[in-house]
Amino acid sequence: MNEPLADAPLASTSEDGAVPLRPSVPRGGSPGEARPSYVFFGGIAACALMADVASKAWAEITLTARTRDPAIKLVENHLSFSLAYNRGGAWGLLQNASELVRRPFFLCVSCAAVVFIISLYSRLLPGQRALKWGLPLVLGGALGNLTDRVVRTSVVDFIDYRAEWITKMNEGIATLVPTWNVTDHWPTFNVADMCICAGVALMAIDMITSKQPPKAAHPSQAPATGTG
Repeated sequence: MNEPLADAPLASTSEDGAVPLRPSVPRGGSPGEARPSYVFFGGIAACALMADVASKAWAEITLTARTRDPAIKLVENHLSFSLAYNRGGAWGLLQNASELVRRPFFLCVSCAAVVFIISLYSRLLPGQRALKWGLPLVLGGALGNLTDRVVRTSVVDFIDYRAEWITKMNEGIATLVPTWNVTDHWPTFNVADMCICAGVALMAIDMITSKQPPKAAHPSQAPATGTG
């Protein structure tokens, strides 16, 4: 009877004995799957950034030229393109603050976010596919809005959305904050904001799935324990 080698890797086999199975692969990765590359990271971030910059340039040129009706209606009473400039952050944060306060604040926050995203990406594991896509999307969006703050001192927004559910949401907030403005209008946004929201959603998916317990191994995948 032959004894197994002491330094042989632990593995199990399928029922037909043809395919070796690893005992476990962290975070849902597959055997031999490489860690996310910086080429992929930079490529997705660059695509998001270029899409944002190009769409803002289009909006400024096209919507400024429309003197009679400056808005382009896509869905009546719901969705349109309307040019706006936001000196503040989300929901007009620091909109009326002094330039000496507002500009350094947003530049520091944006730079800190970029450093954090790059640092987090460097620690990704092969199976973290949601973060692999989410982080470069957030980075591209952050760089898009940061470019506006450096070049124009304000962010170009042009996607205008209205809906009944926004009114109901604002009514709910108004019950907690009496001074809250109840409206059916979502704050005007841009492609960079869309990339950031999509990236954050993917980051949330990664957080949720990482907390789920690992699936129990199928009986046919249990490590072999017999001796030959």
